[in-house]
Amino acid sequence: MPDSHVVPPEALNDFMPVLMLVGFAISFAAVNIVGSWLLGKKGTPHPIKDSPFECGMEPLQEGRRRFSVRFYVVAMLFILFDIEVVFLYPWAVVYQDLGMFGFYEMLVFLTVLFVGWWYVVKKGALDWNSRRGPLRSS
Repeated sequence: MPDSHVVPPEALNDFMPVLMLVGFAISFAAVNIVGSWLLGKKGTPHPIKDSPFECGMEPLQEGRRRFSVRFYVVAMLFILFDIEVVFLYPWAVVYQDLGMFGFYEMLVFLTVLFVGWWYVVKKGALDWNSRRGPLRSS
């Protein structure tokens, strides 16, 4: 009686591209790690060589500036609302085929989107002049 849990040999051919991709990814990562270890900077740090260089002048300020949290909040909100608006394009293409059900579903989607936008505006996340922090309650 044949075993029902044995994988046929031709099924393994379907997984060969996946196995090759995994092998390539692992070898690529290993080559990069070993290469950076072999070619990387060795020895003790030298204060003059490690100092920032600005066209032969002494640096005027620290090279790393801190950004306000509001910058990141606005960036995340832009990405969020931008991606949600992208859903309007496929809907507009097939609008005629969807009928009234598709229209009402898009109204629900836009209502949720508008409520989210209204919440963000009321919390002051987009108000750059406010002394209040982003998304904090009053």
